[in-house]
Amino acid sequence: MTDLDHLDLTHASAAECLLRLYDERVEIEGFQKGVPRWCSGCGDNAVLAALQRLLRDEGLRPEKTVFVSGIGCSSRLPHYMNTYGFHGIHGRALPVAEGVRIARPDLNVFVNSGDGDCFSIGAAHWIHAIRYNMKMVVMVHDNQIYGLTKKQASPTSPRGTRSNTTPQGSFLEGLNPLTVTLGVQNVSFVAQAADWIPEVLYAILQAAFHHDGLSFIRIVQRCPEWMPDNFEPWLHDPSRVQLLHHEGMPAFSSGLASLYPTRLDHDPSDIHRARELASQHDPIPIGVLFHDPTVPRYDELVRAETTHSPAAVRQLLDEEFDRFAVVSDGEGGGVDD
Repeated sequence: MTDLDHLDLTHASAAECLLRLYDERVEIEGFQKGVPRWCSGCGDNAVLAALQRLLRDEGLRPEKTVFVSGIGCSSRLPHYMNTYGFHGIHGRALPVAEGVRIARPDLNVFVNSGDGDCFSIGAAHWIHAIRYNMKMVVMVHDNQIYGLTKKQASPTSPRGTRSNTTPQGSFLEGLNPLTVTLGVQNVSFVAQAADWIPEVLYAILQAAFHHDGLSFIRIVQRCPEWMPDNFEPWLHDPSRVQLLHHEGMPAFSSGLASLYPTRLDHDPSDIHRARELASQHDPIPIGVLFHDPTVPRYDELVRAETTHSPAAVRQLLDEEFDRFAVVSDGEGGGVDD
């Protein structure tokens, strides 16, 4: 066997290994990392399970996926995903995720935030992220309370909520994140899920992942520690939950359809109807409220005007290095600076 033959075999083996790497199915266990430290019964556990199932079913690679979060109970999720992760500071998950999207468009970007993290200190980033419409899946775990810091009222806490910061009960009506999001220019995908309906939660996450833009999902999430009775009426009376269905979404299973009698065929391209549904409190709408795949993406517009090719990067680096180059005078090793 010649050296050339050996080289060809080596190259073929490397190529086969690379193809095998990308063809190999990563099971749910491949995305699990550590033991979640959320409270027993916390809705965050259901979100984590649905995401790990999604990554498995979509054939995503751990090294091609990144989860970004801010601060709060929900923001611990990157610690439990065997992917790239960035646990940022309070309210700043979205600008970090936008930076990742601009710098590494080849990565699958997911953002996990809470109602305090996103709608309070991160409110400005939330609004402008919707407007920029970069491709990513944004999940806000809304339990209507600050859980990690032991029960303070959040922007979505219902009026009258007694907490450490509102011992006499909160004075204002809670913020409706769905109606606010649907009022932002360039909004392209808005959905609402509930942690206790895993079949629909998964279907929404899957639709969000395939959307070519920013997918905003408000997840109604239980907090058994600080708000144990908050969603009990909707949990124990399925008729108070309105399941939305539209073309392109999987049909409800027979068990789900029999359990939830309040269902609606909805056209998610109708933003006016989406805003009406988003204003409902009883029954609460669960499903995709709005979807417009034609909205332009800021990351694509910027990339169209900026080249990041290797040749362009090398040219820029060479120009910068030339500014500080030391040139020999050719006579005995002297230099001109």
